[in-house]
Formats: sequence, C-alpha cells, structure tokens
Amino acid sequence: MLFDGVCNLCNGAVRTVMAIDRRGVVRFVPLQTPYGQRLAGSLGIDPHSPDSLIFIDQGRALTKTAAFAAILRRMPRPWRWLAVIDRLPRRLTDAAYDWVARRRYRLFGRRKHCVVPSQSQRARFLVDEP
Repeated sequence: MLFDGVCNLCNGAVRTVMAIDRRGVVRFVPLQTPYGQRLAGSLGIDPHSPDSLIFIDQGRALTKTAAFAAILRRMPRPWRWLAVIDRLPRRLTDAAYDWVARRRYRLFGRRKHCVVPSQSQRARFLVDEP
C-alpha cells in the first residue's frame, strides 16, 4: 500500500489496517521515500501529487475504491465484508473518494514529516526495494 506519509488521514488508514490486519498481509510504502517515489513513478503515478492511496494487487496498481476494496478483502471478518463497496457504482464511490482526497489536508491536517514507525511496526514498512 503506497500512501501519502504526511497526510493525517492516510496515516490513520495505515494505523487502522495495521490494527485489523494482525497477520501482517498488507505492507506499506510511504510515497515520500525514494523507493515509494520510484515505485509510484514506475506505475505512472506522480509521487509528489498523490490523489489516492495505491494498492499493488498481483502486479496491478489499484487506486481509489478499487484499492480500498482490495485491502478490505484481505482483512479478517467482519471487516472483509465491507469490500461490498466494490459492487456499488464506481462513478459514485470514486467521486466520493475524490471529494475527500481533495480536502484531506484541510479536513484532517498534515504533518511536516512522515511518521516513523515503531520498532514493532518496521517490518511492515518497505523503504527499500525488496
């Protein structure tokens, strides 16, 4: 999961996924790291102006509702049941996603620097190419 490391909403999403995903299935890459920037660039995504979190699913870069649903499908029950969002009209769900994404700094705030993961969380973060 590539995410905007200075966005409070994005960091909250990472903390939430880490708390729910106790098996450690989902890994995280801040877009502000050199690896995150290279990975985003290779996927055709501007790492300096992210408008969505990005989830790499079997080599495909998913964004917006598709990324959110793919992450939910990897969570334990009952959380994975929320992946039903993927069956709603994509135009509506992506429009709602875009509305929040455009206002995320104003609504949730922004950090000057990426959050440094704790020692126990570091294994879940990819900062160098695997």
